[in-house]
Amino acid sequence: MTERLGLAPSTRIMLSIAAAIVVLAGMHAAEGIIGPMALAAVIVIIVMPVRAPLVRRGWPSWLATTMVIVVAYLILAVLLAMLVFAGVRFGNLVADYFDDLVASLNSVADSLIALGLPDDIVSRVTEFFDPTFLFSVAGTVSGVLTTALTAFFFVLAYAIFMSADAAQYGTARSAFGATRSAVIDRATAYNTGVRKYFVVNATFGLIVAVVDGFALWALGVPAPVVWAILAFVTNFIPNIGFILGLVPPMIMALVVGGWPLALAVVALYCVVNVVLQVLVQPKFVADSVSLSLTLSFVSVVFWTFIIGPLGAILAIPLTLLFRTLFLEPDPGSAWLRWLSGDYEARDPRPDGEGDGDDPVLPAPDEPDPEREGEQDLALPTSDYDAEPAPAKDPA
Repeated sequence: MTERLGLAPSTRIMLSIAAAIVVLAGMHAAEGIIGPMALAAVIVIIVMPVRAPLVRRGWPSWLATTMVIVVAYLILAVLLAMLVFAGVRFGNLVADYFDDLVASLNSVADSLIALGLPDDIVSRVTEFFDPTFLFSVAGTVSGVLTTALTAFFFVLAYAIFMSADAAQYGTARSAFGATRSAVIDRATAYNTGVRKYFVVNATFGLIVAVVDGFALWALGVPAPVVWAILAFVTNFIPNIGFILGLVPPMIMALVVGGWPLALAVVALYCVVNVVLQVLVQPKFVADSVSLSLTLSFVSVVFWTFIIGPLGAILAIPLTLLFRTLFLEPDPGSAWLRWLSGDYEARDPRPDGEGDGDDPVLPAPDEPDPEREGEQDLALPTSDYDAEPAPAKDPA
Protein backbone atom coordinates (compact mmCIF):
# COMPACT_ATOMS: atom_id res chain seq x y z
CA MET A 1 0.00 0.00 0.00
CA THR A 2 1.47 3.35 -1.11
CA GLU A 3 1.02 6.27 1.27
CA ARG A 4 0.02 9.52 -0.42
CA LEU A 5 1.98 12.45 0.91
CA GLY A 6 0.81 16.03 0.40
CA LEU A 7 -0.29 19.23 2.07
CA ALA A 8 -3.71 19.59 3.56
CA PRO A 9 -6.15 21.70 1.50
CA SER A 10 -6.21 24.43 4.15
CA THR A 11 -2.41 24.59 4.12
CA ARG A 12 -2.33 24.89 0.34
CA ILE A 13 -4.87 27.71 0.50
CA MET A 14 -2.85 29.62 3.09
CA LEU A 15 0.37 29.19 1.11
CA SER A 16 -1.36 30.36 -2.06
CA ILE A 17 -2.70 33.46 -0.30
CA ALA A 18 0.74 34.23 1.14
CA ALA A 19 2.37 33.86 -2.28
CA ALA A 20 -0.28 36.08 -3.87
CA ILE A 21 0.31 38.79 -1.26
CA VAL A 22 4.05 38.74 -1.95
CA VAL A 23 3.50 38.99 -5.72
CA LEU A 24 0.94 41.80 -5.41
CA ALA A 25 3.20 43.70 -3.00
CA GLY A 26 5.98 43.48 -5.58
CA MET A 27 3.62 44.73 -8.29
CA HIS A 28 2.59 47.64 -6.08
CA ALA A 29 6.23 48.55 -5.47
CA ALA A 30 6.90 48.49 -9.23
CA GLU A 31 3.69 50.28 -10.27
CA GLY A 32 5.70 52.91 -12.14
CA ILE A 33 6.95 50.18 -14.49
CA ILE A 34 4.02 47.76 -14.56
CA GLY A 35 1.37 50.42 -15.27
CA PRO A 36 2.95 51.80 -18.46
CA MET A 37 3.94 48.31 -19.57
CA ALA A 38 0.37 47.08 -19.18
CA LEU A 39 -0.94 50.10 -21.09
CA ALA A 40 1.58 49.45 -23.87
CA ALA A 41 0.60 45.78 -24.06
CA VAL A 42 -3.11 46.61 -24.26
CA ILE A 43 -2.57 49.16 -27.03
CA VAL A 44 -0.46 46.69 -29.02
CA ILE A 45 -3.15 44.01 -28.60
CA ILE A 46 -5.72 46.48 -29.93
CA VAL A 47 -3.73 47.49 -33.03
CA MET A 48 -2.07 44.17 -33.95
CA PRO A 49 -4.95 43.13 -36.29
CA VAL A 50 -3.82 45.98 -38.55
CA ARG A 51 -0.76 43.96 -39.59
CA ALA A 52 -2.33 40.80 -41.02
CA PRO A 53 -4.48 42.46 -43.76
CA LEU A 54 -1.51 44.52 -44.90
CA VAL A 55 0.68 41.43 -45.24
CA ARG A 56 -2.07 39.63 -47.18
CA ARG A 57 -2.23 42.55 -49.60
CA GLY A 58 1.46 42.18 -50.36
CA TRP A 59 2.97 44.77 -48.05
CA PRO A 60 6.51 44.01 -46.87
CA SER A 61 6.70 42.68 -43.34
CA TRP A 62 8.76 45.62 -42.13
CA LEU A 63 6.27 48.12 -43.54
CA ALA A 64 3.31 46.33 -41.94
CA THR A 65 5.19 46.37 -38.63
CA THR A 66 5.83 50.09 -39.04
CA MET A 67 2.12 50.70 -39.56
CA VAL A 68 1.35 48.88 -36.30
CA ILE A 69 3.74 51.19 -34.46
CA VAL A 70 2.30 54.27 -36.19
CA VAL A 71 -1.28 53.36 -35.28
CA ALA A 72 -0.26 52.64 -31.67
CA TYR A 73 1.44 56.01 -31.43
CA LEU A 74 -1.55 57.78 -32.97
CA ILE A 75 -3.78 56.33 -30.23
CA LEU A 76 -1.37 57.48 -27.53
CA ALA A 77 -0.95 60.89 -29.17
CA VAL A 78 -4.71 61.49 -29.22
CA LEU A 79 -4.97 60.35 -25.59
CA LEU A 80 -2.12 62.65 -24.55
CA ALA A 81 -3.56 65.61 -26.44
CA MET A 82 -6.92 65.21 -24.72
CA LEU A 83 -5.34 64.84 -21.28
CA VAL A 84 -3.03 67.82 -21.77
CA PHE A 85 -5.86 70.06 -22.91
CA ALA A 86 -8.24 68.89 -20.17
CA GLY A 87 -5.59 69.08 -17.43
CA VAL A 88 -4.39 72.58 -18.31
CA ARG A 89 -7.89 73.93 -18.86
CA PHE A 90 -9.14 72.35 -15.64
CA GLY A 91 -6.30 73.88 -13.62
CA ASN A 92 -7.02 77.30 -15.11
CA LEU A 93 -10.72 76.95 -14.28
CA VAL A 94 -9.99 76.19 -10.63
CA ALA A 95 -7.64 79.18 -10.43
CA ASP A 96 -10.09 81.55 -12.16
CA TYR A 97 -13.06 80.51 -10.01
CA PHE A 98 -11.15 80.05 -6.76
CA ASP A 99 -13.00 82.76 -4.83
CA ASP A 100 -16.36 81.58 -6.14
CA LEU A 101 -15.51 78.01 -5.15
CA VAL A 102 -14.70 79.12 -1.60
CA ALA A 103 -17.98 81.07 -1.40
CA SER A 104 -19.92 78.07 -2.69
CA LEU A 105 -18.14 75.87 -0.17
CA ASN A 106 -19.20 78.10 2.71
CA SER A 107 -22.76 78.34 1.37
CA VAL A 108 -23.11 74.57 1.11
CA ALA A 109 -21.70 74.10 4.60
CA ASP A 110 -24.13 76.65 6.07
CA SER A 111 -27.09 75.01 4.31
CA LEU A 112 -26.18 71.56 5.60
CA ILE A 113 -25.68 72.83 9.14
CA ALA A 114 -29.07 74.58 8.98
CA LEU A 115 -30.63 71.22 8.11
CA GLY A 116 -29.23 69.81 11.36
CA LEU A 117 -26.75 67.37 9.80
CA PRO A 118 -23.80 66.24 11.95
CA ASP A 119 -20.48 68.00 11.50
CA ASP A 120 -18.71 64.91 10.16
CA ILE A 121 -21.25 64.54 7.34
CA VAL A 122 -20.98 68.26 6.53
CA SER A 123 -17.20 68.05 6.34
CA ARG A 124 -17.31 65.01 4.05
CA VAL A 125 -19.78 66.64 1.67
CA THR A 126 -17.92 69.94 1.50
CA GLU A 127 -14.67 68.14 0.68
CA PHE A 128 -15.91 67.81 -2.90
CA PHE A 129 -16.26 71.60 -3.16
CA ASP A 130 -12.87 72.31 -1.62
CA PRO A 131 -10.54 73.89 -4.22
CA THR A 132 -7.66 71.83 -2.85
CA PHE A 133 -9.62 68.68 -3.72
CA LEU A 134 -10.13 69.94 -7.26
CA PHE A 135 -6.42 70.71 -7.52
CA SER A 136 -5.72 67.14 -6.42
CA VAL A 137 -8.00 65.89 -9.20
CA ALA A 138 -5.96 67.94 -11.65
CA GLY A 139 -2.84 66.38 -10.15
CA THR A 140 -4.30 62.93 -10.75
CA VAL A 141 -4.84 63.84 -14.41
CA SER A 142 -1.22 64.96 -14.56
CA GLY A 143 -0.16 61.64 -13.05
CA VAL A 144 -2.01 59.74 -15.74
CA LEU A 145 -0.38 62.02 -18.30
CA THR A 146 3.09 61.18 -16.96
CA THR A 147 2.24 57.49 -17.07
CA ALA A 148 1.10 57.81 -20.66
CA LEU A 149 4.33 59.61 -21.59
CA THR A 150 6.35 56.80 -20.06
CA ALA A 151 4.22 54.31 -21.96
CA PHE A 152 5.42 55.83 -25.24
CA PHE A 153 8.80 54.17 -24.80
CA PHE A 154 7.27 50.85 -23.77
CA VAL A 155 4.92 50.90 -26.76
CA LEU A 156 7.83 51.52 -29.11
CA ALA A 157 9.92 48.63 -27.80
CA TYR A 158 6.98 46.28 -27.24
CA ALA A 159 5.47 46.87 -30.68
CA ILE A 160 8.81 46.36 -32.42
CA PHE A 161 9.58 43.08 -30.66
CA MET A 162 6.04 41.73 -30.82
CA SER A 163 5.61 42.63 -34.47
CA ALA A 164 8.96 41.08 -35.35
CA ASP A 165 7.86 37.81 -33.73
CA ALA A 166 4.34 37.90 -35.18
CA ALA A 167 5.25 35.63 -38.10
CA GLN A 168 6.57 32.95 -35.74
CA TYR A 169 3.56 33.26 -33.45
CA GLY A 170 1.29 32.81 -36.45
CA THR A 171 2.77 29.36 -37.11
CA ALA A 172 2.47 28.19 -33.49
CA ARG A 173 -0.71 26.21 -34.11
CA SER A 174 0.72 24.29 -37.05
CA ALA A 175 4.05 23.74 -35.28
CA PHE A 176 2.65 22.31 -32.04
CA GLY A 177 -0.60 20.83 -33.30
CA ALA A 178 -3.03 19.61 -30.71
CA THR A 179 -0.53 19.63 -27.83
CA ARG A 180 -0.73 23.40 -27.31
CA SER A 181 -3.95 24.24 -29.11
CA ALA A 182 -5.75 24.95 -25.82
CA VAL A 183 -3.10 27.52 -24.81
CA ILE A 184 -3.27 29.21 -28.21
CA ASP A 185 -7.07 29.28 -28.05
CA ARG A 186 -7.00 30.92 -24.62
CA ALA A 187 -4.51 33.57 -25.79
CA THR A 188 -6.60 34.28 -28.88
CA ALA A 189 -9.79 34.53 -26.83
CA TYR A 190 -8.10 36.93 -24.38
CA ASN A 191 -6.86 39.22 -27.16
CA THR A 192 -10.29 39.20 -28.79
CA GLY A 193 -12.03 39.96 -25.48
CA VAL A 194 -9.71 42.91 -24.75
CA ARG A 195 -10.28 44.39 -28.20
CA LYS A 196 -14.08 44.00 -27.92
CA TYR A 197 -14.06 45.58 -24.47
CA PHE A 198 -12.25 48.72 -25.59
CA VAL A 199 -14.27 49.00 -28.80
CA VAL A 200 -17.50 48.90 -26.77
CA ASN A 201 -16.23 51.43 -24.22
CA ALA A 202 -14.83 53.77 -26.86
CA THR A 203 -18.10 53.70 -28.80
CA PHE A 204 -20.31 54.41 -25.79
CA GLY A 205 -17.78 56.89 -24.41
CA LEU A 206 -17.83 58.89 -27.63
CA ILE A 207 -21.64 58.97 -27.66
CA VAL A 208 -21.80 60.07 -24.02
CA ALA A 209 -19.07 62.70 -24.50
CA VAL A 210 -20.77 64.29 -27.51
CA VAL A 211 -24.21 64.38 -25.88
CA ASP A 212 -22.89 65.70 -22.55
CA GLY A 213 -20.69 68.30 -24.23
CA PHE A 214 -23.47 69.80 -26.34
CA ALA A 215 -25.94 69.69 -23.44
CA LEU A 216 -23.52 71.43 -21.05
CA TRP A 217 -22.80 74.04 -23.72
CA ALA A 218 -26.53 74.67 -24.12
CA LEU A 219 -26.93 75.01 -20.34
CA GLY A 220 -24.10 77.57 -20.17
CA VAL A 221 -21.66 75.54 -18.07
CA PRO A 222 -18.06 76.76 -18.56
CA ALA A 223 -15.58 74.59 -20.51
CA PRO A 224 -17.99 71.97 -21.88
CA VAL A 225 -15.19 70.41 -23.98
CA VAL A 226 -13.24 69.62 -20.80
CA TRP A 227 -16.21 67.84 -19.25
CA ALA A 228 -16.86 65.98 -22.50
CA ILE A 229 -13.26 64.70 -22.46
CA LEU A 230 -13.68 63.77 -18.81
CA ALA A 231 -16.87 61.85 -19.62
CA PHE A 232 -15.07 59.97 -22.41
CA VAL A 233 -12.08 58.99 -20.23
CA THR A 234 -14.14 58.02 -17.18
CA ASN A 235 -16.31 55.82 -19.39
CA PHE A 236 -13.44 53.32 -19.37
CA ILE A 237 -13.76 53.03 -15.57
CA PRO A 238 -16.47 50.45 -14.82
CA ASN A 239 -19.39 51.31 -12.52
CA ILE A 240 -17.91 54.37 -10.77
CA GLY A 241 -16.80 56.28 -13.87
CA PHE A 242 -20.21 57.97 -14.01
CA ILE A 243 -19.72 59.51 -10.54
CA LEU A 244 -16.18 60.68 -11.35
CA GLY A 245 -17.38 62.35 -14.53
CA LEU A 246 -20.37 64.05 -12.88
CA VAL A 247 -18.86 65.79 -9.83
CA PRO A 248 -16.59 68.41 -11.51
CA PRO A 249 -19.17 69.81 -13.98
CA MET A 250 -21.82 69.79 -11.26
CA ILE A 251 -19.57 71.85 -8.99
CA MET A 252 -18.79 74.29 -11.80
CA ALA A 253 -22.51 74.62 -12.56
CA LEU A 254 -23.18 75.33 -8.88
CA VAL A 255 -20.54 78.06 -8.87
CA VAL A 256 -21.78 79.90 -11.97
CA GLY A 257 -25.52 79.24 -11.82
CA GLY A 258 -26.44 78.16 -8.32
CA TRP A 259 -28.48 75.14 -7.32
CA PRO A 260 -30.92 75.24 -10.28
CA LEU A 261 -28.11 74.85 -12.82
CA ALA A 262 -26.35 72.23 -10.69
CA LEU A 263 -29.54 70.18 -10.43
CA ALA A 264 -30.04 70.51 -14.19
CA VAL A 265 -26.56 69.05 -14.76
CA VAL A 266 -27.30 66.19 -12.38
CA ALA A 267 -30.57 65.48 -14.19
CA LEU A 268 -28.77 65.57 -17.54
CA TYR A 269 -26.14 63.07 -16.42
CA CYS A 270 -28.73 60.83 -14.83
CA VAL A 271 -30.74 60.67 -18.05
CA VAL A 272 -27.83 60.28 -20.48
CA ASN A 273 -25.10 58.57 -18.48
CA VAL A 274 -27.24 56.31 -16.33
CA VAL A 275 -29.22 55.02 -19.29
CA LEU A 276 -26.14 54.42 -21.46
CA GLN A 277 -23.37 53.66 -18.94
CA VAL A 278 -25.32 51.90 -16.20
CA LEU A 279 -28.19 50.19 -18.02
CA VAL A 280 -27.11 49.60 -21.64
CA GLN A 281 -23.31 49.51 -21.74
CA PRO A 282 -22.72 46.89 -18.98
CA LYS A 283 -24.78 44.41 -20.99
CA PHE A 284 -22.47 44.79 -24.00
CA VAL A 285 -19.36 44.75 -21.80
CA ALA A 286 -20.49 41.61 -19.98
CA ASP A 287 -21.13 39.89 -23.30
CA SER A 288 -17.70 40.85 -24.66
CA VAL A 289 -15.57 39.89 -21.64
CA SER A 290 -17.86 37.58 -19.60
CA LEU A 291 -17.22 39.30 -16.27
CA SER A 292 -19.87 39.83 -13.62
CA LEU A 293 -20.77 43.39 -12.64
CA THR A 294 -19.63 42.76 -9.06
CA LEU A 295 -16.21 41.53 -10.14
CA SER A 296 -15.89 44.48 -12.53
CA PHE A 297 -16.48 46.92 -9.68
CA VAL A 298 -14.12 45.13 -7.28
CA SER A 299 -11.42 44.93 -9.94
CA VAL A 300 -11.46 48.72 -10.34
CA VAL A 301 -10.80 49.28 -6.64
CA PHE A 302 -8.24 46.47 -6.48
CA TRP A 303 -6.11 47.41 -9.50
CA THR A 304 -6.24 51.12 -8.66
CA PHE A 305 -4.66 50.24 -5.32
CA ILE A 306 -2.05 47.97 -6.95
CA ILE A 307 -0.80 50.08 -9.89
CA GLY A 308 -2.30 53.53 -9.30
CA PRO A 309 -4.88 55.56 -11.26
CA LEU A 310 -4.08 53.74 -14.49
CA GLY A 311 -5.36 50.55 -12.87
CA ALA A 312 -8.91 51.90 -13.01
CA ILE A 313 -8.76 51.95 -16.82
CA LEU A 314 -6.86 48.66 -17.14
CA ALA A 315 -8.86 46.82 -14.45
CA ILE A 316 -10.88 44.65 -16.84
CA PRO A 317 -7.94 43.57 -19.07
CA LEU A 318 -5.80 42.73 -16.04
CA THR A 319 -8.59 40.74 -14.40
CA LEU A 320 -9.16 38.85 -17.65
CA LEU A 321 -5.43 38.12 -17.85
CA PHE A 322 -5.36 36.60 -14.37
CA ARG A 323 -8.41 34.49 -15.13
CA THR A 324 -6.85 33.31 -18.38
CA LEU A 325 -3.56 32.38 -16.70
CA PHE A 326 -4.77 30.80 -13.46
CA LEU A 327 -8.38 29.64 -13.83
CA GLU A 328 -8.98 28.61 -17.42
CA PRO A 329 -6.15 26.01 -17.61
CA ASP A 330 -7.53 24.14 -14.57
CA PRO A 331 -10.70 22.12 -15.29
CA GLY A 332 -11.40 21.95 -11.55
CA SER A 333 -11.78 25.75 -11.38
CA ALA A 334 -14.69 25.86 -13.81
CA TRP A 335 -17.02 26.81 -10.98
CA LEU A 336 -14.77 29.82 -10.14
CA ARG A 337 -14.92 30.93 -13.77
CA TRP A 338 -18.71 30.61 -13.60
CA LEU A 339 -18.77 32.79 -10.48
CA SER A 340 -16.60 35.39 -12.23
CA GLY A 341 -19.18 35.78 -15.00
CA ASP A 342 -18.19 33.13 -17.54
CA TYR A 343 -21.57 31.42 -17.46
CA GLU A 344 -20.63 29.06 -20.27
CA ALA A 345 -17.95 27.42 -18.11
CA ARG A 346 -18.67 23.77 -17.38
CA ASP A 347 -16.72 21.08 -15.56
CA PRO A 348 -15.71 18.56 -18.26
CA ARG A 349 -15.38 15.74 -15.73
CA PRO A 350 -18.48 13.76 -14.79
CA ASP A 351 -19.79 14.51 -11.29
CA GLY A 352 -16.67 16.56 -10.46
CA GLU A 353 -14.44 13.50 -10.50
CA GLY A 354 -10.90 14.23 -9.45
CA ASP A 355 -11.53 17.51 -7.63
CA GLY A 356 -9.73 16.33 -4.56
CA ASP A 357 -12.07 18.30 -2.34
CA ASP A 358 -15.37 16.45 -2.30
CA PRO A 359 -15.14 12.68 -1.88
CA VAL A 360 -16.92 10.60 -4.48
CA LEU A 361 -18.81 7.81 -2.79
CA PRO A 362 -19.06 4.47 -4.59
CA ALA A 363 -22.45 3.35 -5.77
CA PRO A 364 -24.11 0.74 -3.54
CA ASP A 365 -23.77 -2.87 -4.61
CA GLU A 366 -26.64 -4.40 -6.50
CA PRO A 367 -28.54 -7.04 -4.48
CA ASP A 368 -27.59 -10.66 -5.26
CA PRO A 369 -30.74 -12.73 -6.07
CA GLU A 370 -29.08 -15.94 -4.82
CA ARG A 371 -28.63 -14.44 -1.32
CA GLU A 372 -32.16 -13.14 -0.88
CA GLY A 373 -33.62 -14.14 2.44
CA GLU A 374 -30.27 -14.49 4.19
CA GLN A 375 -29.74 -12.66 7.47
CA ASP A 376 -28.10 -9.24 7.05
CA LEU A 377 -24.79 -9.04 8.84
CA ALA A 378 -23.24 -5.87 10.26
CA LEU A 379 -20.15 -4.91 8.30
CA PRO A 380 -16.96 -4.80 10.37
CA THR A 381 -15.05 -1.57 10.60
CA SER A 382 -11.86 -3.31 9.46
CA ASP A 383 -10.53 -6.74 8.59
CA TYR A 384 -9.10 -7.11 12.08
CA ASP A 385 -12.42 -6.34 13.77
CA ALA A 386 -14.32 -8.94 11.80
CA GLU A 387 -15.69 -11.83 13.85
CA PRO A 388 -17.33 -15.02 12.57
CA ALA A 389 -21.10 -14.98 12.60
CA PRO A 390 -22.64 -16.96 15.50
CA ALA A 391 -23.91 -20.41 14.57
CA LYS A 392 -27.67 -20.93 14.46
CA ASP A 393 -29.33 -22.86 17.28
CA PRO A 394 -30.29 -26.29 15.90
CA ALA A 395 -33.40 -26.15 18.04
